[in-house]
Amino acid sequence: MQNTVRTPVSFDGVGLHSGEAARLTILPAPANRGIVFRRLDCDLHHCEIPARWDFVNQSPLCTLLQNAAGVSVSTVEHIMAALSGCGVHNAVIEVNGPEVPILDGSSAQFVHGILSAGLRRQHAPVRALKVLKPVDVRKGDARASLAPHDTLLIEFAIEFEDAAIGYQKKSLNMANGSFVRELSTARTFCRKADVDAMQANGLALGGEPGVNAVVFDGEHVLSPGGLRQPDEPVRHKMLDALGDLALAGLPILGHYRGERAGHAVTNDLLRTLFARPDAFEIVTCTAAVAARLPGAGVHWAEIPEVA
Repeated sequence: MQNTVRTPVSFDGVGLHSGEAARLTILPAPANRGIVFRRLDCDLHHCEIPARWDFVNQSPLCTLLQNAAGVSVSTVEHIMAALSGCGVHNAVIEVNGPEVPILDGSSAQFVHGILSAGLRRQHAPVRALKVLKPVDVRKGDARASLAPHDTLLIEFAIEFEDAAIGYQKKSLNMANGSFVRELSTARTFCRKADVDAMQANGLALGGEPGVNAVVFDGEHVLSPGGLRQPDEPVRHKMLDALGDLALAGLPILGHYRGERAGHAVTNDLLRTLFARPDAFEIVTCTAAVAARLPGAGVHWAEIPEVA
């Protein structure tokens, strides 16, 4: 069965790039509605933006959705990961401006709010996108691929010159709440030099080291309290990948591999997949398959303490 949130749940924070106050509310939605963003500060006839791959306007720092009227909402990847990882199939997400609040830079608070509100089962079968043939995209030294698999398996590798990050690789099966347990608390990260450059150019004005991002400088972690996990950076990249893959509009049954891949590369991968009708099929999930989807069976006790 499909799921929506049982009651509305709201989050207050700031936009990462603007530094302005941002408020987001997740509302229940009927079966087969999917995930839709609704800008409260825009004209009623142009305020909705479907959370789909073909509405992505690729940007270098985050995932940005934009409708035909030019109305956009940015930094959607963390809330999309939380919805997917908690097994929410239908929701209307109201935002009061152009950015989703960054909160602590992870999905933890979104997960906490969703599970606090609870899920309502809907009398409609879950459909999934089953990968039938491998697809692959490359952009410079970045690469992403999807291959057949009976669950969603995410594998990611990163390499940075900063010694505090270095080379990291991790693989996780997203079935049965592993996102909530293993990835939801991993925060976005950046290099100090990049933060300084962005803020000098009027970007990342809402970024605050130790509050909503992990900042690295060579072999040092500058954020108070250090890392939540030794491999927090690659875990966050996997979190981002789940959020970007959720823009397929359906849960994916496939093996995702990312190597230095960012938001644009994963979106290119979805565009490549949907351009090849022979590479996938839409299936109605049996109870056994639905039980292996991200978020199936997740419960309150699995929320990490930092949430």
